[in-house]
Amino acid sequence: MVNPVAGLGGPAGLKGSDGAAIQAAARAAGVLARAGERARQALASLPDGTPVLTGPGDLGEDMTREAGMVPVPVDLPDRTGTGADTRVVTAALVAAGAELVLFAGGDGTARDVAAGLTVSGSRIPVLGVPAGVKMYSACFAVSPQAAGALAAELLAGSATVVEAEVLDVDEEQVRTGRVDPRLFALVRTPAHPQRSQGRKVATPTGDGAAVAGVAAGLAEQLRPGVTYLVGPGGTTAALLRRLGLAGTPLGVDVLRDGELLATDMDETRALAAVGASHDGNCGRGDDACPGAGVVVGVVGGQGFLFGRGNQQLSARVLTAALGGELARDRLLVGATERKLTEFGGRPLLIDTGEPGVDRALAGMLRVTTGPGRTSMYPATAANGV
Repeated sequence: MVNPVAGLGGPAGLKGSDGAAIQAAARAAGVLARAGERARQALASLPDGTPVLTGPGDLGEDMTREAGMVPVPVDLPDRTGTGADTRVVTAALVAAGAELVLFAGGDGTARDVAAGLTVSGSRIPVLGVPAGVKMYSACFAVSPQAAGALAAELLAGSATVVEAEVLDVDEEQVRTGRVDPRLFALVRTPAHPQRSQGRKVATPTGDGAAVAGVAAGLAEQLRPGVTYLVGPGGTTAALLRRLGLAGTPLGVDVLRDGELLATDMDETRALAAVGASHDGNCGRGDDACPGAGVVVGVVGGQGFLFGRGNQQLSARVLTAALGGELARDRLLVGATERKLTEFGGRPLLIDTGEPGVDRALAGMLRVTTGPGRTSMYPATAANGV
């Protein structure tokens, strides 16, 4: 099951993809839907000849055929272009004998899949191919490739199946800076320590001083003249507050020499801001041409650096900002020591959708944990898990 409009709002900086107006705005900004491609990547991990029940057309049938498999589409008598299609198709997949509902989308799609199961009275496992903007729920794999591997394990009878939470937020509230994930359902999902995505965990209220310390440490590293793209999240918001600035808590802002040059950037405007930071007559990073950098936090409970809620910082933007060799000294990462400890040694995750960029950023990264304090922590490409 593919939600063909999932993720459209991410690169456009729209905090989600719900609603025809948001989808139209994203397309007007030049954003291309990638849910179908990510579904195809997941299916590539399944054994040849695996029978695939699908939604019709771009709801699953098309990309199943592109993956070299034979799709068996279920009926969708009245297509509405809304979440109702996902609910109806999910129920139809169950009725047709599906052993697993593999869906490409975000938290809203997960909600609709869970609702379709409820209608059918089924408890078969579901698994999300991450293709949305936020993906706070715990029923997703960390990447399309990981989803395909988990699906193959389930069909082979070797997967562990656990109960996972389906969470979602009100996107209108998100656009005003308020994030309040709600539990909508519990579903069964195949799980693996490295391939499964945990639910997003908010920073504990008692960690305010630690977050402020991380912000102070990041502020110490800001270089004169460098144009920084500051990603969303509580840690980066604390950095801007320390500088006396009111940024966009859930968006991407542009910072240089203690001044906000622009706020709430989409991918196109972020690329333009990076381009404006470079003079064509000088090289990146020298004293006469300081260039650009990127500042991000770490998603609590999940460990993502890129690919969850900050799709404006796309592979193209990161390559432009950090240079063709993706210089790590221009990537500032902040997280509290407690947050890193809670990952239990699991690596931080990178899922830009471009495997080459993900691999180039992987390795040991310097993470700022306080004033004058850093930790070397591993990061990996989620598509290689």
